[in-house]
Amino acid sequence: MSIITHLSNFITISKLLESEINAISKTHTISKGTIVINNNERCDTIFFIKSGLMRGYYLDDGKEVTNWFAKESEFATCFYAFITNKNSFEIIETLEDSELTQISSSSLQNLYTRFPETERIGRIITENYYIKLEERLLNLQFKTAKERYQSLIISKPFLLQRASLGHIASYIGITQETLSRIRAEK
Repeated sequence: MSIITHLSNFITISKLLESEINAISKTHTISKGTIVINNNERCDTIFFIKSGLMRGYYLDDGKEVTNWFAKESEFATCFYAFITNKNSFEIIETLEDSELTQISSSSLQNLYTRFPETERIGRIITENYYIKLEERLLNLQFKTAKERYQSLIISKPFLLQRASLGHIASYIGITQETLSRIRAEK
């Protein structure tokens, strides 16, 4: 799905707005395993995933801890760094060959100014991100490892075929060995 088609689900896209979005966005095909944003780098780009899978993770004493996954028709960035204009604490990586449309922060801010209806999209993206963040926090704080895995199966079943068990385990806050035991119990 193209970014225009996706955004059309939220607002009416005039020909002028479509032309402007096409002018400020760049679409690239990125190979699996590519780091598109590294930690301690400025993160001034938001990615729309036309196809593929990405993850954001950080390093804790050299160990990768997956913070989020994003798939086609979703947006991905280090939202903290993107919004605050600070360096990223996350590393953003493609987990599959991906087709990504990217828009810079400054271009997005200009779009909001010139086309106020686009601010609605920004609000919706931010609300969706907050909801996912809150759900993740509640899962990590109040659910057992088995409950977190069962929740993942319901909310993100695509990950079971598309992400490694190590990435899934770190995302739900357990070791890969614990995840293997939980999966064996079924």
